[in-house]
Amino acid sequence: MQVLWAPWRMSYILNEDKPEGCIFCPGEERSEDEERLILHVDDHTVVMMNKFPYVNGHLLVAPKRHVPDFDLLGDLELLKLGLMVKRSISILRTFLKPDGFNVGINLGKVAGAGVEQHIHYHIVPRWHGDTNFMTVLADVRVIPEHIKETYRKLLPFFKNLKEEER
Repeated sequence: MQVLWAPWRMSYILNEDKPEGCIFCPGEERSEDEERLILHVDDHTVVMMNKFPYVNGHLLVAPKRHVPDFDLLGDLELLKLGLMVKRSISILRTFLKPDGFNVGINLGKVAGAGVEQHIHYHIVPRWHGDTNFMTVLADVRVIPEHIKETYRKLLPFFKNLKEEER
């Protein structure tokens, strides 16, 4: 028998690691970005890795402003949010070379929103064969690389975005 280890999932299962406040509100302090898996913050958007991903490279892109729905976003915020989703997909395509993507938003708890109060996109890279019997039969996902390692690999790509914006 082979054992698949995903030790970071236990805090999610036991709900021990729930941070205070909104996970998408970055604040002004950048010293905890790595711990929070925040890859990028600018005047309008936040990009972070999903701490409990479906697959490697599962990103979350949110407006910097704390809003629960599209109706509360201004046109500039919507534009910047869309552009950041586009840039994030481009980075993932370059670095992880997926065969496709699932990109979407869950609006409301009934639609699957885990954090209803702060609208956010899910960007999920997909590969041929990335869904297997583990997910279907055992409700287990096999993530081949530790999330911190993926974070360290993606971070330079997002740091380059800051330089491009100047």
